[in-house]
Amino acid sequence: MTNIPETGRTPRVQIRLVIIQVLVFSLLFTLGGRLWYLQIRNGDEYSSEAKNNHVQQVVQPAVRGSILDARGIPLADNETRLVVSASRTELMKMKDRGKGVLTRLADVLDMTPKEVMDKVRLCDSQTPQPCWNGSPYQPIPVTNKATTQQALQIRERAEDFPGITAEPTAVRRYPDPGGSNTGQVLGYLSPVTDDEIQQAKDTRSPLLRSDQVGRSGLERTYDRQLRGKAGVTRYEVDNLGRVIGQAAADPAEAGANVVTSIDARVQAVAEYQLDTAMKEARKIVDRNTGENYKADAGAVVVMESKTGRIVAMASNPTYDPNVWVGGISAKDYARLTGKNSNYPLLNRAIQGQAAPGSIFKVIPTTAAVNAGYAFDGKYPCPSSYSIGGQVFKNFESQGHGSITLGQALEVSCDTVFYALAHQQWQRDGALKPKKNPADIFYKTAHQFGLGKETGIDLPNEVSGRVPDRQWKQRFWEANKDWWCRTGKRGGTYVQQLSYENCLEGNLMRAGDSVNYSIGQGDTLVTPIQMATIYAAISNGGTMWNPTIGKAIISADGKRVEEIKPKAHGRLPMDARTRAQINGALEGVATRGTAAWRFGGWPQKQIPMHAKTGTAEVYGKQTTSWFATYTSDYTIVMTISQGGTGSGASGPFVRNIYNALYGLDMEGKQDLRKALLPHPQSTLPRIQKDGSIDAPEIHPYVPDEPKEDPEPALAGPPGKPATRPTHRDARWRD
Repeated sequence: MTNIPETGRTPRVQIRLVIIQVLVFSLLFTLGGRLWYLQIRNGDEYSSEAKNNHVQQVVQPAVRGSILDARGIPLADNETRLVVSASRTELMKMKDRGKGVLTRLADVLDMTPKEVMDKVRLCDSQTPQPCWNGSPYQPIPVTNKATTQQALQIRERAEDFPGITAEPTAVRRYPDPGGSNTGQVLGYLSPVTDDEIQQAKDTRSPLLRSDQVGRSGLERTYDRQLRGKAGVTRYEVDNLGRVIGQAAADPAEAGANVVTSIDARVQAVAEYQLDTAMKEARKIVDRNTGENYKADAGAVVVMESKTGRIVAMASNPTYDPNVWVGGISAKDYARLTGKNSNYPLLNRAIQGQAAPGSIFKVIPTTAAVNAGYAFDGKYPCPSSYSIGGQVFKNFESQGHGSITLGQALEVSCDTVFYALAHQQWQRDGALKPKKNPADIFYKTAHQFGLGKETGIDLPNEVSGRVPDRQWKQRFWEANKDWWCRTGKRGGTYVQQLSYENCLEGNLMRAGDSVNYSIGQGDTLVTPIQMATIYAAISNGGTMWNPTIGKAIISADGKRVEEIKPKAHGRLPMDARTRAQINGALEGVATRGTAAWRFGGWPQKQIPMHAKTGTAEVYGKQTTSWFATYTSDYTIVMTISQGGTGSGASGPFVRNIYNALYGLDMEGKQDLRKALLPHPQSTLPRIQKDGSIDAPEIHPYVPDEPKEDPEPALAGPPGKPATRPTHRDARWRD
């Protein structure tokens, strides 16, 4: 066998290694060249193409939660409607900016082209309603009342309607159960704006362009809970809009349901009785002017005395919140906000301010007792009270001799309170006040919660006004230039008043104090403030924050968050004073100024307490006030330019109580007819599928009025039995 030396194989191995190395380096060079070509030579081109592969979001709106009454009856919910919408983005790309498409659309929808074009124009400071105040990048609803035939025409002729969609959509609905409008309490919705989206961007509840948000009422207060969370599915798409993959998906979360303390049946009664009271007041002649009372606005509050929960709240004039659904028309917007509209959007129960008249007297009564005056002491009640050359008369110039503070409340004697206020004004230094005047009548009003909001869970509550020294100074500084310019000594009444205000409008004058003592002058209160005060007298002294929301319940009914009543203070009186005032207010209902309105009332079974009020307003007819309570409920009604408290409001407050307790005018009770003899304590049941276990409700049908009982209520012997006038004692406030 021949031996081959090792060195004989070396050249072949080396050649192979060299070949392999060349191949490897060639591949690396080719790869490097390709990378250079892609990233450097044509990098910008490919980067631009990559940018065209982006993520597109598809939003699935969340179903808005319902607003329910205390028994689970929907006051606001949703229904499926055919909604026709226009994409402003697509329309603006067209040569005629979508005019042709919108004109064809108007023909299909039986609308005028102008009506359709007004719907899709954007709102600004110069553009009147209707217009779109939401994001210009989301579909703009043209109508939510499209018929099936109209929707089919749009979808089948898609080439004629680019940028137009017709889809079934959940739309807000205010069903008016049992005839209960509840408009100002519920509020309304409108589209979210870009500014609101930006402001909510970093919050727990961000807003999407498709969202509708609450603008007033409960829809605004509980908007975050009701709105839920919209679902968002993110798709990766190429530059041609083709889907190339799904990035992520967040499912929609339905909004929670808000259960309120409102009872739809009682709400319907309250609205009807307030409206009827105003209509009846317009039939009565104001003997001061010889004209019928205008009764142009009013409000009524029904409150649980022990908790501050609102059972019913009505304001008149009112409106239908459904007009806002899908965008409000120009005609409806003018009717709600125009110069002659009388502002139906205003919730007069929390935003209507007026002098309270004699229902205010529980406050100076408390102040007098706290200042050292005996409740059961004797105080003169002459027909008038003079200060210098000015005479302040008692109502109807009637005197009652020497009476107690309780009797002064019963017969509503003004001159007793004139004298007390005048004495306190003198003790505080009169026109040259002490360094730290007691001002007990004013400070007591603040302690009763006047001059500030009650804290009710509705937006835009107003504070009213306590015209104390601090307010007088601020008011004088704001108006003195005008007073000094227009005032004239010895001129007309207004000129003389301006002249006096120019000189000493910042001073607390004797006339200011005596007028204030009977709820006149510059004092302003709201119905909700007075309801809170009278409920506190009823319940032992606790001033509750009025609340309408009772619980937040998730859409599936699994999570329940109760809204507990909260108090903001106690009345500035001890138990003895409260009991004495309570007794006097019972006397008002049984033998005082309200007694003629509670004839036959079962006083032993359901003790009734009341206070009447008739407030004089410069340049207008008197404002009617009627404040009442039982151990269960407090009801306050007011009618602007409506006449007297017991005359205009009294019988209709009585009718609300009759419906609550199931009473007839003779005081006989039938619990089968009682709507709510005791406050509702349980919450409605919501099933797992979101359905609500609510009872059936029927429209409110008032009892037929009986024959006019006026002859039985006639005045003094020898006086003809006629319809009562303001000179009759039973109309006295």
